[in-house]
Amino acid sequence: MADWRWIHFGHYGAQGTPGGEALGIALERMVSGISSPVDSDRGFSARVRYLTKTDAGYEAMDRAGVHVSPRTLMAWLAEERKPRSKAMLARVDAAYWDLRRRNVARDLKARLHQGGRGTRVEINPVNESQVDRKHRRGEELRRRLSTRDVNVRDLGLWDRAVDAWMDNDLVELDDIWQQICQDHLGTDWEAYAYVDSIGWDA
Repeated sequence: MADWRWIHFGHYGAQGTPGGEALGIALERMVSGISSPVDSDRGFSARVRYLTKTDAGYEAMDRAGVHVSPRTLMAWLAEERKPRSKAMLARVDAAYWDLRRRNVARDLKARLHQGGRGTRVEINPVNESQVDRKHRRGEELRRRLSTRDVNVRDLGLWDRAVDAWMDNDLVELDDIWQQICQDHLGTDWEAYAYVDSIGWDA
């Protein structure tokens, strides 16, 4: 059974992120794209050009609620104007990143598979510096819960993780994180349900 302090994480001031969410954040960091902000002329026009190259881009705009007339879209492409509405700019940006994620998903899986070698994951435990001493975990447990390095070779887990991240499925990401912890962290695995951060070089 999970420890009470993890069911009610943060009650005493511990700082951290649910492991599944941290997994999604780490995947998100692997996606590169246009660095210019969407409200700049360059950033906006680059996003619109990217979105209008393929049918998938138009589908991404539809999902994001970018519904404009062909005349308006042509004016955007000609860089004659751009939306004044922050809401519309945000929708164009959302459509762009949605399409980027979908376009790089296969590459992300390949990078995490690394030819069957899997990926080494660095897990940084939660920060208890703001927790009253009497509520901190025991000294022995804290010594054991240092930064951990594990190599996740289960390629099916990486496929599931990328798919869940694409679907914004935090429940699935949490399930995957729990399996990673159970498979690699021994009897202390529940204490890593929340983490300060995770990362990898893939």
